[in-house]
Amino acid sequence: MQELGLAMPLDLQGYYAILDVKGTSLDLAAALAHAAELLAAGPCCLQLRGKSLAPALLCQLGHGLRSLCDRARVPLCINDRLDVALAVRADAIHLGQGDLPLPEAQHARQAAQAGRLAIGISTHDLAEAWVALAGGADYIGFGPVFSTRSKPDASPASGLGALRAVTAAVRLPIVAIGGITLETAAAVADAGACAAAVIAAVDEAPDRTLAGQRIAAAFGRTR
Repeated sequence: MQELGLAMPLDLQGYYAILDVKGTSLDLAAALAHAAELLAAGPCCLQLRGKSLAPALLCQLGHGLRSLCDRARVPLCINDRLDVALAVRADAIHLGQGDLPLPEAQHARQAAQAGRLAIGISTHDLAEAWVALAGGADYIGFGPVFSTRSKPDASPASGLGALRAVTAAVRLPIVAIGGITLETAAAVADAGACAAAVIAAVDEAPDRTLAGQRIAAAFGRTR
């Protein structure tokens, strides 16, 4: 069986783009146009998040994103759904604390002969970050650093001090997330994060591509 996953390596530095599709319906053309704006900023990764989308719609969109990401030379990550990640040949899967446990994801990855599929884990404190490290995660997301409107059930904001403590203690690529703006991205970079996952501050900007480029520039990364 041909190995799936990691068509291109993860180099997590700068702007980590997230295409966050709300609701249960999909406007495929609009979603792909949105993704193209994000990809034009040269992010280090593009993650598809569609918490309420049916698997068939996630796959439909995921295949379209796979083509866009291939052309842009940007790795594609799928949030939550390992089955969809395998189906669309994603480069990474990102799992929350309440999603498929890391050991089960690793077993499924092995069974699918997708050993090069990267696994990222969301963490909210140092203890969870240590668990992800010990369990063999390839990278971690940490947050919310600031209060966020993009995830209604988000944990309380951890702050830059907690982010700094995690980046100092855990030797994994750490992507900061949660309420990060164009103005605070530099402080997030100074706290040791390798990248910032940003949704609202980019999606609501007059020019999404320019906003993404400003996030990347805060980390000294431009493409």
